[in-house]
Amino acid sequence: MEYTSISDANVITRKYMDSILIESRYIDSVTADLTTEFFGGKFSCPVMTPAFSHLGQYAGRELTGLEEYSIAAKNCNILNFCGMMENDLFQKIIDTGAKTVRIVKPYADNGKVRDQFAYAEAAGAFAVGMDIDHIFGANGYDNVVGEDMTFQTSDMIRSYIESTKLPFVIKGVLSVADAVKSAELGAKAIIVSHHHGRVPYAVPPMMVLPDISRALMGKDVKIIVDCGIGSGADVFKALALGADAAAIGRSMLPSLEKEGAAGVEKYVGKIASELRYIMSSAGFAAVSDVDSSVLRFMAP
Repeated sequence: MEYTSISDANVITRKYMDSILIESRYIDSVTADLTTEFFGGKFSCPVMTPAFSHLGQYAGRELTGLEEYSIAAKNCNILNFCGMMENDLFQKIIDTGAKTVRIVKPYADNGKVRDQFAYAEAAGAFAVGMDIDHIFGANGYDNVVGEDMTFQTSDMIRSYIESTKLPFVIKGVLSVADAVKSAELGAKAIIVSHHHGRVPYAVPPMMVLPDISRALMGKDVKIIVDCGIGSGADVFKALALGADAAAIGRSMLPSLEKEGAAGVEKYVGKIASELRYIMSSAGFAAVSDVDSSVLRFMAP
């Protein structure tokens, strides 16, 4: 990879992730089981789709990219996420049969926020959540494809959590402070993320992940990490540093664009196979067993 800007959080993140090395422990090891539990559901592996928005139809195919990767998530039996969209498109996502978490933007129109949560629950969403790292833009509050965003107070977020029977996910956590607040407000999961480097010099999610994991110990809050996840090794490192799962993002787009759902299925399968190989080689039989004892960090 060519590093082009010292302030680019994606470059910083990749360099940090690549500085983490993995020991092997073969004696007494067995083939690893990737089965993962999340919100009471059983999934084939701790790999999840990202909360993408605004993916159109690729190569003239009938379905949008959002629907295609949701189909892949169902076929792979992994947890599916989707992002900014109107209710009619979300219904199409649900109709794929994928267990889906709907992440809602922090709209200035609070009625729209609440309507989308209510619709998601009625439609059969697996969970809901909010994308807090899209609150701010270069000129104040963000504007996303014509929609104004606004601040989100603890009281506002608590009211969303209390308004639904579904587990609530807070996406865009990049500090112990926000992680602890999320737990105190009643969130059942957080996504540790810098949203593809929206803030210059953003700390790599995996760098802050161990501190977040320690701060949430015993609080019954699942931890997902994203940004730059593109291999089984990346997923393994996330698990070892304290995550319960990792979300693939832009790394899956070439497969999605070229082959649709089938391409994403192949891509997820490749990542899962590499994760199983590394877990087995490092002496971990189950996802819940993985810890940081096999990690080594290269000097800067």
